[in-house]
Amino acid sequence: MKHKNRPKGSVIAAIDIGSAKIACIIAQVVDDEGGAEMIGFCHLASQGVKNGVIVDLKETEKAVKQVVHAAEIMAEKITNGYPLRDVVISIPSTYTTSSRASVSLKIMGQEIEEKDIFSALLKLEEEEQSDTHAIIHSIPTSYAVDGHGGVENPIGMHADELKVDMHCVKAEIGALRNVISVAEKNHLEVDCLCVAPYASGLASLVADEKDMGCLVIDMGAGVTSYAVFYRGAMVHAGAIPVGGMHVTNDLAMGLNTSFYDAERIKTLYGSCAPSFSDLNDVIDIPTLGEDVNIHDRQEPRATLVNIIRPRVEEIFELVRGDLDVNGMDVFTGGRVVLTGGACQLAGVRDLAGVMLNKQVRIGKPIMLAGLPEMAKGTEFCKTVGLVHYACDRMDEQPRFEGQCSDESLWSRLNRWLKENW
Repeated sequence: MKHKNRPKGSVIAAIDIGSAKIACIIAQVVDDEGGAEMIGFCHLASQGVKNGVIVDLKETEKAVKQVVHAAEIMAEKITNGYPLRDVVISIPSTYTTSSRASVSLKIMGQEIEEKDIFSALLKLEEEEQSDTHAIIHSIPTSYAVDGHGGVENPIGMHADELKVDMHCVKAEIGALRNVISVAEKNHLEVDCLCVAPYASGLASLVADEKDMGCLVIDMGAGVTSYAVFYRGAMVHAGAIPVGGMHVTNDLAMGLNTSFYDAERIKTLYGSCAPSFSDLNDVIDIPTLGEDVNIHDRQEPRATLVNIIRPRVEEIFELVRGDLDVNGMDVFTGGRVVLTGGACQLAGVRDLAGVMLNKQVRIGKPIMLAGLPEMAKGTEFCKTVGLVHYACDRMDEQPRFEGQCSDESLWSRLNRWLKENW
Protein backbone atom coordinates (compact mmCIF):
# COMPACT_ATOMS: atom_id res chain seq x y z
CA MET A 1 0.00 0.00 0.00
CA LYS A 2 1.39 3.39 -1.00
CA HIS A 3 2.61 5.56 1.86
CA LYS A 4 1.60 9.17 2.41
CA ASN A 5 4.49 11.48 1.63
CA ARG A 6 5.45 14.75 3.29
CA PRO A 7 4.65 17.77 1.04
CA LYS A 8 7.32 19.03 -1.35
CA GLY A 9 9.32 21.89 0.15
CA SER A 10 8.86 20.71 3.75
CA VAL A 11 11.85 20.90 6.07
CA ILE A 12 12.41 18.19 8.70
CA ALA A 13 15.25 17.58 11.14
CA ALA A 14 16.36 14.13 12.27
CA ILE A 15 17.99 13.81 15.69
CA ASP A 16 19.81 10.59 16.55
CA ILE A 17 20.63 10.27 20.25
CA GLY A 18 23.10 7.40 20.59
CA SER A 19 25.62 6.07 23.08
CA ALA A 20 28.64 7.13 20.99
CA LYS A 21 27.36 10.18 19.11
CA ILE A 22 24.50 12.63 18.84
CA ALA A 23 23.77 13.69 15.27
CA CYS A 24 21.38 16.02 13.47
CA ILE A 25 20.47 16.10 9.79
CA ILE A 26 18.21 18.80 8.36
CA ALA A 27 16.60 17.85 5.06
CA GLN A 28 14.18 19.38 2.58
CA VAL A 29 11.62 17.36 0.61
CA VAL A 30 12.41 17.92 -3.08
CA ASP A 31 9.69 15.94 -4.91
CA ASP A 32 6.19 14.51 -4.50
CA GLU A 33 7.51 10.99 -3.83
CA GLY A 34 9.11 11.80 -0.48
CA GLY A 35 12.63 12.26 -1.85
CA ALA A 36 14.79 14.58 0.23
CA GLU A 37 18.05 16.49 0.12
CA MET A 38 20.30 17.21 3.08
CA ILE A 39 20.74 20.93 3.80
CA GLY A 40 22.30 20.82 7.28
CA PHE A 41 24.41 18.33 9.27
CA CYS A 42 26.35 18.09 12.51
CA HIS A 43 27.44 15.42 14.98
CA LEU A 44 29.48 15.26 18.16
CA ALA A 45 30.45 12.77 20.86
CA SER A 46 27.50 11.67 22.94
CA GLN A 47 26.84 13.22 26.33
CA GLY A 48 24.49 11.99 29.03
CA VAL A 49 23.76 8.66 27.30
CA LYS A 50 25.02 5.23 28.36
CA ASN A 51 24.10 1.86 26.85
CA GLY A 52 21.28 3.49 24.90
CA VAL A 53 19.73 5.02 28.02
CA ILE A 54 19.66 8.73 28.90
CA VAL A 55 21.43 8.98 32.26
CA ASP A 56 21.88 12.76 32.43
CA LEU A 57 19.02 14.73 30.85
CA LYS A 58 20.71 18.13 31.09
CA GLU A 59 23.92 16.93 29.40
CA THR A 60 21.91 15.33 26.60
CA GLU A 61 19.85 18.51 26.15
CA LYS A 62 23.05 20.53 25.91
CA ALA A 63 24.53 18.20 23.28
CA VAL A 64 21.34 18.26 21.20
CA LYS A 65 21.30 22.06 21.35
CA GLN A 66 24.85 22.17 19.98
CA VAL A 67 24.26 19.83 17.03
CA VAL A 68 20.92 21.42 16.11
CA HIS A 69 22.41 24.93 16.22
CA ALA A 70 25.35 23.92 14.02
CA ALA A 71 23.05 22.16 11.52
CA GLU A 72 20.74 25.22 11.45
CA ILE A 73 23.67 27.48 10.56
CA MET A 74 24.59 25.16 7.68
CA ALA A 75 20.97 25.14 6.44
CA GLU A 76 20.23 28.86 6.88
CA LYS A 77 20.43 29.67 3.13
CA ILE A 78 17.47 27.36 2.53
CA THR A 79 15.56 28.10 5.74
CA ASN A 80 16.25 31.86 5.60
CA GLY A 81 17.44 31.69 9.18
CA TYR A 82 14.11 30.48 10.59
CA PRO A 83 14.66 28.14 13.56
CA LEU A 84 13.74 24.49 13.31
CA ARG A 85 10.36 23.35 14.55
CA ASP A 86 9.54 19.77 13.51
CA VAL A 87 11.91 16.93 14.35
CA VAL A 88 11.97 13.14 14.13
CA ILE A 89 13.86 11.39 16.93
CA SER A 90 15.18 7.85 17.22
CA ILE A 91 13.99 5.65 20.07
CA PRO A 92 16.50 3.02 21.26
CA SER A 93 15.11 -0.51 20.97
CA THR A 94 15.98 -1.16 24.60
CA TYR A 95 12.88 0.91 25.43
CA THR A 96 10.54 -0.97 23.07
CA THR A 97 8.59 -4.17 22.60
CA SER A 98 7.43 -5.68 19.33
CA SER A 99 4.16 -7.56 18.83
CA ARG A 100 1.84 -8.69 16.05
CA ALA A 101 -1.95 -8.69 15.92
CA SER A 102 -4.75 -9.02 13.37
CA VAL A 103 -8.39 -7.98 13.04
CA SER A 104 -11.20 -8.76 10.61
CA LEU A 105 -13.85 -6.26 9.49
CA LYS A 106 -17.21 -6.99 7.85
CA ILE A 107 -17.44 -4.99 4.61
CA MET A 108 -20.74 -6.54 3.49
CA GLY A 109 -19.91 -6.50 -0.21
CA GLN A 110 -19.10 -2.81 -0.24
CA GLU A 111 -16.00 -1.17 -1.67
CA ILE A 112 -13.07 -1.11 0.77
CA GLU A 113 -12.15 2.47 1.67
CA GLU A 114 -9.19 4.03 3.44
CA LYS A 115 -11.37 4.67 6.48
CA ASP A 116 -11.93 0.89 6.83
CA ILE A 117 -8.19 0.30 7.16
CA PHE A 118 -7.93 3.25 9.57
CA SER A 119 -10.72 1.73 11.70
CA ALA A 120 -9.04 -1.69 11.70
CA LEU A 121 -5.69 -0.29 12.80
CA LEU A 122 -7.32 1.94 15.42
CA LYS A 123 -9.12 -1.09 16.88
CA LEU A 124 -5.85 -3.04 17.04
CA GLU A 125 -4.06 -0.11 18.68
CA GLU A 126 -6.74 0.17 21.35
CA GLU A 127 -6.21 -3.51 22.15
CA GLU A 128 -2.43 -3.08 22.30
CA GLN A 129 -2.31 0.01 24.57
CA SER A 130 -1.17 -0.56 28.15
CA ASP A 131 -0.55 1.39 31.35
CA THR A 132 3.22 1.39 30.86
CA HIS A 133 3.73 1.57 27.10
CA ALA A 134 2.59 3.82 24.24
CA ILE A 135 2.52 2.85 20.57
CA ILE A 136 5.08 4.51 18.29
CA HIS A 137 4.59 2.35 15.17
CA SER A 138 1.52 0.54 13.88
CA ILE A 139 2.56 -0.97 10.58
CA PRO A 140 0.13 -2.88 8.35
CA THR A 141 2.09 -5.97 7.27
CA SER A 142 -0.47 -7.83 5.14
CA TYR A 143 -4.09 -7.82 3.98
CA ALA A 144 -6.52 -10.59 3.14
CA VAL A 145 -9.79 -10.06 1.22
CA ASP A 146 -12.46 -12.74 1.71
CA GLY A 147 -9.78 -15.14 2.93
CA HIS A 148 -7.38 -14.52 0.05
CA GLY A 149 -4.01 -13.24 1.25
CA GLY A 150 -1.19 -11.48 -0.56
CA VAL A 151 -3.26 -8.36 -1.27
CA GLU A 152 -0.95 -5.34 -1.47
CA ASN A 153 -3.56 -2.58 -1.58
CA PRO A 154 -7.18 -3.50 -0.79
CA ILE A 155 -8.59 0.02 -1.30
CA GLY A 156 -11.24 0.00 -4.02
CA MET A 157 -11.79 -3.78 -3.91
CA HIS A 158 -15.27 -5.20 -3.15
CA ALA A 159 -15.39 -7.72 -0.32
CA ASP A 160 -17.48 -9.26 2.42
CA GLU A 161 -14.56 -9.34 4.88
CA LEU A 162 -11.21 -7.60 5.21
CA LYS A 163 -8.42 -8.92 7.42
CA VAL A 164 -5.57 -6.63 8.44
CA ASP A 165 -2.33 -7.85 10.07
CA MET A 166 -0.37 -5.26 12.05
CA HIS A 167 3.11 -5.05 13.55
CA CYS A 168 2.99 -2.90 16.67
CA VAL A 169 6.04 -1.32 18.32
CA LYS A 170 5.47 0.08 21.81
CA ALA A 171 7.84 2.15 23.95
CA GLU A 172 8.00 2.72 27.70
CA ILE A 173 6.09 5.89 28.52
CA GLY A 174 8.72 7.14 30.98
CA ALA A 175 11.48 6.73 28.42
CA LEU A 176 9.36 8.46 25.77
CA ARG A 177 8.87 11.45 28.05
CA ASN A 178 12.62 11.71 28.64
CA VAL A 179 13.50 11.54 24.95
CA ILE A 180 10.80 14.03 23.92
CA SER A 181 11.70 16.33 26.83
CA VAL A 182 15.16 16.73 25.27
CA ALA A 183 13.46 18.18 22.19
CA GLU A 184 11.01 20.33 24.15
CA LYS A 185 13.79 21.94 26.20
CA ASN A 186 15.35 23.01 22.89
CA HIS A 187 12.03 24.49 21.65
CA LEU A 188 11.52 21.68 19.13
CA GLU A 189 8.31 19.76 18.45
CA VAL A 190 8.49 16.02 17.93
CA ASP A 191 6.65 15.31 14.71
CA CYS A 192 7.30 11.56 14.79
CA LEU A 193 9.38 8.90 16.50
CA CYS A 194 11.18 5.96 14.92
CA VAL A 195 12.72 2.87 16.49
CA ALA A 196 16.46 2.76 15.75
CA PRO A 197 16.87 -0.43 13.61
CA TYR A 198 13.85 0.51 11.48
CA ALA A 199 15.58 3.76 10.55
CA SER A 200 18.80 1.90 9.77
CA GLY A 201 16.94 -0.46 7.46
CA LEU A 202 15.11 2.32 5.63
CA ALA A 203 18.45 4.00 4.91
CA SER A 204 20.45 0.96 3.82
CA LEU A 205 18.11 -1.59 2.19
CA VAL A 206 17.17 -1.73 -1.48
CA ALA A 207 13.55 -2.47 -2.44
CA ASP A 208 14.16 -6.17 -3.23
CA GLU A 209 15.71 -6.76 0.20
CA LYS A 210 12.68 -5.23 1.93
CA ASP A 211 10.29 -7.31 -0.20
CA MET A 212 12.06 -10.69 -0.20
CA GLY A 213 13.09 -10.59 3.44
CA CYS A 214 16.14 -9.24 5.23
CA LEU A 215 17.58 -8.89 8.71
CA VAL A 216 19.12 -5.52 9.60
CA ILE A 217 21.50 -5.53 12.58
CA ASP A 218 22.47 -2.08 13.83
CA MET A 219 25.63 -2.52 15.91
CA GLY A 220 25.86 0.57 18.08
CA ALA A 221 28.20 1.48 20.88
CA GLY A 222 25.91 0.54 23.78
CA VAL A 223 23.14 -1.49 22.11
CA THR A 224 22.84 -3.88 19.17
CA SER A 225 19.34 -3.60 17.72
CA TYR A 226 17.79 -5.45 14.82
CA ALA A 227 14.77 -5.36 12.53
CA VAL A 228 13.24 -7.91 10.17
CA PHE A 229 11.81 -6.66 6.87
CA TYR A 230 9.41 -8.72 4.75
CA ARG A 231 7.06 -7.78 1.90
CA GLY A 232 8.17 -4.18 2.15
CA ALA A 233 7.33 -3.75 5.86
CA MET A 234 9.14 -4.13 9.17
CA VAL A 235 7.61 -7.22 10.77
CA HIS A 236 9.71 -7.44 13.94
CA ALA A 237 12.24 -5.41 15.96
CA GLY A 238 14.37 -6.18 18.97
CA ALA A 239 17.56 -5.29 20.83
CA ILE A 240 20.51 -6.82 22.65
CA PRO A 241 22.04 -4.70 25.45
CA VAL A 242 25.58 -5.33 24.16
CA GLY A 243 27.56 -3.20 21.71
CA GLY A 244 30.94 -1.86 20.68
CA MET A 245 31.65 -0.25 24.05
CA HIS A 246 31.42 -3.67 25.70
CA VAL A 247 34.15 -4.91 23.36
CA THR A 248 36.27 -1.91 24.33
CA ASN A 249 35.61 -2.55 28.02
CA ASP A 250 36.67 -6.20 27.62
CA LEU A 251 39.93 -5.02 26.04
CA ALA A 252 40.54 -2.46 28.79
CA MET A 253 40.11 -5.13 31.47
CA GLY A 254 41.93 -7.90 29.60
CA LEU A 255 44.91 -5.73 28.67
CA ASN A 256 44.93 -3.73 31.94
CA THR A 257 44.82 -0.43 30.10
CA SER A 258 42.57 2.63 30.06
CA PHE A 259 39.24 2.71 28.22
CA TYR A 260 40.61 5.46 25.94
CA ASP A 261 43.68 3.39 25.01
CA ALA A 262 41.56 0.25 24.57
CA GLU A 263 39.31 2.10 22.10
CA ARG A 264 42.33 3.32 20.16
CA ILE A 265 43.87 -0.16 20.07
CA LYS A 266 40.56 -1.69 18.96
CA THR A 267 40.21 0.83 16.15
CA LEU A 268 43.79 0.47 14.89
CA TYR A 269 44.53 -3.21 15.45
CA GLY A 270 41.32 -4.93 16.56
CA SER A 271 39.83 -7.88 14.70
CA CYS A 272 37.62 -10.89 15.35
CA ALA A 273 39.24 -12.91 12.56
CA PRO A 274 42.41 -14.83 13.52
CA SER A 275 45.33 -14.92 11.08
CA PHE A 276 48.70 -16.71 10.87
CA SER A 277 50.62 -13.54 11.69
CA ASP A 278 48.76 -12.81 14.94
CA LEU A 279 51.40 -14.42 17.18
CA ASN A 280 54.26 -12.55 15.51
CA ASP A 281 52.58 -9.12 15.31
CA VAL A 282 53.12 -7.31 18.60
CA ILE A 283 51.28 -4.22 19.79
CA ASP A 284 52.35 -1.63 22.36
CA ILE A 285 49.94 -1.57 25.32
CA PRO A 286 50.00 1.44 27.72
CA THR A 287 49.65 0.12 31.25
CA LEU A 288 46.88 1.56 33.39
CA GLY A 289 48.11 3.99 36.02
CA GLU A 290 51.78 3.72 35.09
CA ASP A 291 54.10 6.69 34.82
CA VAL A 292 54.19 8.11 31.29
CA ASN A 293 57.96 7.71 31.23
CA ILE A 294 57.75 3.95 31.66
CA HIS A 295 57.87 2.04 28.37
CA ASP A 296 54.69 0.36 27.12
CA ARG A 297 54.56 -3.40 27.37
CA GLN A 298 53.87 -5.51 24.31
CA GLU A 299 51.24 -8.12 23.53
CA PRO A 300 50.77 -10.29 20.44
CA ARG A 301 47.84 -9.38 18.20
CA ALA A 302 46.41 -12.83 18.94
CA THR A 303 45.60 -11.62 22.47
CA LEU A 304 43.32 -8.93 21.04
CA VAL A 305 41.53 -11.41 18.80
CA ASN A 306 41.01 -13.80 21.72
CA ILE A 307 39.37 -11.00 23.74
CA ILE A 308 37.29 -9.43 20.94
CA ARG A 309 35.94 -12.51 19.15
CA PRO A 310 34.00 -14.09 22.08
CA ARG A 311 32.11 -10.83 22.74
CA VAL A 312 31.15 -10.37 19.08
CA GLU A 313 30.12 -14.04 18.90
CA GLU A 314 27.91 -13.43 21.94
CA ILE A 315 26.17 -10.54 20.16
CA PHE A 316 25.27 -12.67 17.14
CA GLU A 317 24.27 -15.62 19.32
CA LEU A 318 21.84 -13.42 21.25
CA VAL A 319 20.36 -12.00 18.05
CA ARG A 320 19.98 -15.51 16.61
CA GLY A 321 18.31 -16.66 19.84
CA ASP A 322 15.86 -13.74 19.74
CA LEU A 323 14.93 -14.53 16.13
CA ASP A 324 14.32 -18.19 16.97
CA VAL A 325 12.18 -17.39 20.01
CA ASN A 326 10.00 -15.03 17.99
CA GLY A 327 9.81 -17.30 14.94
CA MET A 328 11.30 -14.59 12.71
CA ASP A 329 14.25 -16.37 11.10
CA VAL A 330 12.05 -17.70 8.30
CA PHE A 331 11.26 -14.13 7.15
CA THR A 332 14.86 -12.96 6.81
CA GLY A 333 15.39 -14.50 3.39
CA GLY A 334 18.90 -15.60 4.31
CA ARG A 335 20.16 -12.01 4.07
CA VAL A 336 21.76 -9.78 6.70
CA VAL A 337 22.76 -6.12 6.42
CA LEU A 338 25.06 -4.81 9.16
CA THR A 339 24.99 -1.12 10.09
CA GLY A 340 26.35 1.00 12.93
CA GLY A 341 29.85 1.96 14.01
CA ALA A 342 30.68 -1.37 15.70
CA CYS A 343 30.26 -3.36 12.46
CA GLN A 344 33.37 -1.65 11.04
CA LEU A 345 35.59 -3.89 13.18
CA ALA A 346 37.70 -6.15 10.97
CA GLY A 347 36.23 -9.63 10.51
CA VAL A 348 32.72 -8.81 11.78
CA ARG A 349 31.06 -9.42 8.41
CA ASP A 350 32.57 -12.88 7.99
CA LEU A 351 31.85 -13.84 11.59
CA ALA A 352 28.21 -12.77 11.21
CA GLY A 353 27.92 -14.98 8.11
CA VAL A 354 29.22 -17.99 10.04
CA MET A 355 27.19 -17.39 13.20
CA LEU A 356 23.89 -16.60 11.45
CA ASN A 357 24.39 -18.84 8.39
CA LYS A 358 23.35 -16.05 6.02
CA GLN A 359 24.75 -13.82 3.30
CA VAL A 360 26.03 -10.62 4.92
CA ARG A 361 26.90 -7.18 3.62
CA ILE A 362 27.78 -3.87 5.26
CA GLY A 363 25.03 -1.28 4.74
CA LYS A 364 25.56 2.39 3.97
CA PRO A 365 23.09 5.29 3.68
CA ILE A 366 21.48 5.49 0.24
CA MET A 367 18.89 7.66 -1.51
CA LEU A 368 19.49 10.93 0.37
CA ALA A 369 21.07 13.59 -1.81
CA GLY A 370 23.60 16.10 -0.58
CA LEU A 371 25.28 13.99 2.11
CA PRO A 372 28.83 15.08 2.95
CA GLU A 373 31.50 12.38 2.75
CA MET A 374 31.67 11.98 6.53
CA ALA A 375 27.94 11.16 6.69
CA LYS A 376 28.14 8.39 4.07
CA GLY A 377 29.55 5.82 6.51
CA THR A 378 27.56 2.94 7.97
CA GLU A 379 27.49 4.64 11.40
CA PHE A 380 25.09 7.28 9.98
CA CYS A 381 22.52 4.85 8.56
CA LYS A 382 20.21 5.43 11.49
CA THR A 383 20.34 9.23 11.23
CA VAL A 384 19.68 9.20 7.48
CA GLY A 385 16.93 6.61 7.93
CA LEU A 386 15.08 8.93 10.29
CA VAL A 387 14.77 11.39 7.40
CA HIS A 388 13.40 8.62 5.14
CA TYR A 389 10.85 7.67 7.77
CA ALA A 390 9.69 11.24 8.39
CA CYS A 391 9.37 11.95 4.66
CA ASP A 392 7.34 8.97 3.49
CA ARG A 393 6.15 6.79 6.39
CA MET A 394 4.03 9.25 8.37
CA ASP A 395 1.00 6.96 8.10
CA GLU A 396 2.69 4.46 10.45
CA GLN A 397 2.34 6.74 13.44
CA PRO A 398 -0.25 5.83 16.09
CA ARG A 399 -3.81 6.88 15.34
CA PHE A 400 -5.90 8.92 17.77
CA GLU A 401 -9.62 9.40 17.34
CA GLY A 402 -10.44 12.99 16.45
CA GLN A 403 -6.79 13.82 15.95
CA CYS A 404 -5.81 17.11 14.31
CA SER A 405 -3.21 16.81 11.56
CA ASP A 406 -1.49 20.02 12.70
CA GLU A 407 -1.01 18.69 16.21
CA SER A 408 2.43 17.32 17.11
CA LEU A 409 2.86 13.70 18.13
CA TRP A 410 3.84 14.69 21.67
CA SER A 411 0.75 16.90 22.00
CA ARG A 412 -1.45 14.01 20.90
CA LEU A 413 0.35 11.58 23.21
CA ASN A 414 0.04 14.00 26.12
CA ARG A 415 -3.66 14.51 25.49
CA TRP A 416 -4.25 10.80 25.08
CA LEU A 417 -2.44 9.98 28.35
CA LYS A 418 -4.45 12.59 30.27
CA GLU A 419 -7.72 11.25 28.91
CA ASN A 420 -6.89 7.63 29.71
CA TRP A 421 -5.17 7.96 33.11
